Amino acid sequence: MNEADRQLLRRSRLRLVRELQVDSLWDALLTRELFTPDMIEDIQRSGSRRDQARQLIIDLETRGSQALLLFISCLEDTGQDTLASFLRTSSQAAKQNPEAIRPSDLPPVVLGPVGLKPEELTAVKQDPSKLTPGKLTPVVLGPEELWLAKLRPEVLRPEVPRPVDIGSGGFSDVRAQDRLRGNADLAYVLNADPCGHCLIINNVNFYLASGLGRRVGSDIDCEKLRQRFSLLHFMVEVKGDLTAKQMLRALGELARRDHGALDCCVVVILSHGCQASHLQFPGAVYGTDGCPVSIESIVNIFNGTGCPSLGGKPKLFFIQACGGEQKDPGCKVDSTSPEDRTPGSDSEPDAVPFQEGPGTFDQPDAVSSLPTPSDIFVSYSTFPGFVSWRDPKSGSWYVETLDGVFEQWAHSEDLQTLLLRVAHAVSEKGVYKQIPGCFNFLRKKFFFKTY
Repeated sequence: MNEADRQLLRRSRLRLVRELQVDSLWDALLTRELFTPDMIEDIQRSGSRRDQARQLIIDLETRGSQALLLFISCLEDTGQDTLASFLRTSSQAAKQNPEAIRPSDLPPVVLGPVGLKPEELTAVKQDPSKLTPGKLTPVVLGPEELWLAKLRPEVLRPEVPRPVDIGSGGFSDVRAQDRLRGNADLAYVLNADPCGHCLIINNVNFYLASGLGRRVGSDIDCEKLRQRFSLLHFMVEVKGDLTAKQMLRALGELARRDHGALDCCVVVILSHGCQASHLQFPGAVYGTDGCPVSIESIVNIFNGTGCPSLGGKPKLFFIQACGGEQKDPGCKVDSTSPEDRTPGSDSEPDAVPFQEGPGTFDQPDAVSSLPTPSDIFVSYSTFPGFVSWRDPKSGSWYVETLDGVFEQWAHSEDLQTLLLRVAHAVSEKGVYKQIPGCFNFLRKKFFFKTY
């Protein structure tokens, strides 16, 4: 494939991934001998429809000088005339003027500020220090169909300036990320398939004596994560409504398994939570009997002594539970998006008051004597001490956003970058605010297996 066709595919990748109907293409691709049956099977194993479409476009670049024309013919054969016309017109325009890049092919670029009143603009010119972030409204250049909010409105919103995305949407060049994935010194290499176990503990119904309410909407979170981690090549096991002892027993059983042939492990906890004394990892989650289990004790089950077969391998923990009972009203802003949900109307906190008894306060001086945990990543749905919001109809803000970010970006970005996207998107929601956070003791970058 020549460079002009290759650049056209890369500039058009966002639209192709969004609109391409891959299920109807396989026979046409075989008939025109653009791909072999084995290659098509590999693409089909890459995950969701979007993942398959993305992998198809990437592989298309390797299929020879006539690959783009043959692909356009396949689109026409399968009734995808709009995409076929778009690619054919773009290709012809590029041949007529190779130096020109059509505006419809450009990824959006976010600039700012605009939207200041004339008198405010005059004041800013006289004194630039009067320009405050709350008054900025970014300008989005590029075709409306490529605006980020139209792709995943709940994940990226155009009113917040973001780095310009390249290629398939990563913050950096996709090829550089691919090289990084394969470098065992800089990134964990996931060769096993499946790559590891994923245990989801979903506590919804609590004992009456516990005083904890039913977590309506948590089953939605659970199903989203079950499907997502299955697509990310994990063996997913779901356990529901466990007491504190049952939770520890299930976690212990997972830790005692032989992970020698696997590359990593994931634990997801969906429950009510509270503050808890700690040395390394804050917070606790409740069993259905109302007894708390500290996050620290959960993580320590998977240390080198309790789980030697996971030594040197990444262990990821995702906690959807409150870190405390404080409600964050946020900072004053000029306006609230109509998309924001208001806690108190249809959103519920996963918070339970925490009473700290004598002798249970933190002891910072003791931390230095503990071995530093390695290959551990703990993602919290909320900042320690604050509530975590859950919508009974759509699930928690954190899981809903996490699932969306993983769907769109896991193929190209490492775990910490993904969770920065999650934190930004969740922080934009609601009148009461929430900000996810994490404790990162990984020694390398972690990329999910998406192919």
